[in-house]
Amino acid sequence: MKILDWYILKRYLLTFAVMLLLFIPIGITVHLAEKIGKILEKNVPFGEVMVYFLDFTIYFAHLLFPLFLFLSVIWFTSKLANNTEIVAFLSSGVSFSRFLRPYLIGATIVAIISIILGLYLAPNASKGFNNFKYKYLSGKKTSNTTNVLKQINDNDIIYVTSFDTKNKTGVNFTLEHFENNKMEYKLSASNIRYNEKDSVFRLINYVKRIVGDNNDILDLERRKDTLFNFDLEDLTPEDYIAETLRYNELVKFIDREEQRGSKYIGRYKLAKYQKWSLPVSVFILTIIAVAVSSRKRRGGMGVNLAFGICIAMIFVFFDKIFGTLASQSDFSPLLAVWFPNIIFGILAIILLRNAKR
Repeated sequence: MKILDWYILKRYLLTFAVMLLLFIPIGITVHLAEKIGKILEKNVPFGEVMVYFLDFTIYFAHLLFPLFLFLSVIWFTSKLANNTEIVAFLSSGVSFSRFLRPYLIGATIVAIISIILGLYLAPNASKGFNNFKYKYLSGKKTSNTTNVLKQINDNDIIYVTSFDTKNKTGVNFTLEHFENNKMEYKLSASNIRYNEKDSVFRLINYVKRIVGDNNDILDLERRKDTLFNFDLEDLTPEDYIAETLRYNELVKFIDREEQRGSKYIGRYKLAKYQKWSLPVSVFILTIIAVAVSSRKRRGGMGVNLAFGICIAMIFVFFDKIFGTLASQSDFSPLLAVWFPNIIFGILAIILLRNAKR
């Protein structure tokens, strides 16, 4: 690697690191200012607060990873352009494609870091971040606690009208068991409660109807403690559960939920595909940033930064809009995740061709 490559690569990585070190403390300070009242009110142990903000740092950095990179590349490339260093590079016989090579090497390093974060570190951080938030800050978990309908295996379907995640109690519970597409029996109860001490479910006003060829058999009990072949989490599916799972765990979880016919499968697949689309966006945004900021402009660095911020906001807008469509409708999660990269990839090609001229 030549001196030019080392010079640009060091500026690339150093500016990106400085950008993270500048914005992450700001994010922590703003978040702390917003939550400090509740933290003091609940007398949260200092150690848990420190772990929470470490999780928040990883969560926040991974969430805005490409945008920090985009702005940092625009920043230092604009400085190179204003100092006419880029003109000197290109005038020495270096082609624009050759000039771009250290940027792509830097993008590769950052993309690898992004993959490690997305597959291993960010899920753990997200789990700790959300658990702390719902334990001390929100007062309750954001769970789908109403009208839970789920096929838990090939033979059983459960339904509960509502479920209180704090007290672990539900209303209007039903379990239907099928064999060869024919209902064998149906369990119902006006209330269901999970006894954590004994790991059993307590059913109130228990009714079991065994379907016969001619007559049905009814089994009635005022109260019944029993075991089921499903977990408590099946009655309290957390909205954020997909982002707390490592990749191999997430793949298994999605396969299981597909077999169960979960209506939230789009949301789970969205989290899966985002783990691979994010590193690709690092390359796309790097190319756009270099193409935009490699020319010396009359307005100086401010014009490049303003243009870069506009592009970043549009990228975030596309990402959020299509992500919401995939999680709340039948829109393809794969297309939702990759559509911003496709659009901005085309934009990167156009801007790169113009920059080479």
